[in-house]
Amino acid sequence: MAKKITGYVKLQVPAGAANPSPPIGPALGQRGLNIMEFCKAFNARTAQMEKGSPIPVIITAYQDRSFTFEMKQPPVTFWLKKAAGLKIGKKPASGAKLPGRGFVGKVTAEQIREIATKKMPDLNCSTIESAESMIRGSARAMGLEVVG
Repeated sequence: MAKKITGYVKLQVPAGAANPSPPIGPALGQRGLNIMEFCKAFNARTAQMEKGSPIPVIITAYQDRSFTFEMKQPPVTFWLKKAAGLKIGKKPASGAKLPGRGFVGKVTAEQIREIATKKMPDLNCSTIESAESMIRGSARAMGLEVVG
């Protein structure tokens, strides 16, 4: 018989840096889940990934206080900032203040195709061309100029 699901917790955690401090501790604690067990499992699964890249996680909490978690690819904005050479970290660079009027960086069509292939499993599209179109739109909205 399948376990009864009590809820879902959606978090964005830096790869290899899960610890029981907020936001992870309070989010899992109020569901009665073992916080350290999640932190150890998450850090083990993200050990080979780039340190500090934000990983969206969906944690499924069950009635017997056990859990499973599913990891997604980092957000498109993370990849676009990295491709454009914008600052990523504690105080990340933001996009343009007036998107469409000013540009804060440039990305090439080749970089967009590379991002689309990485992010394809998480997007709701069926072709690589439609994924590229979605990422071009995100780049434009951030104030990045698409070259090529």
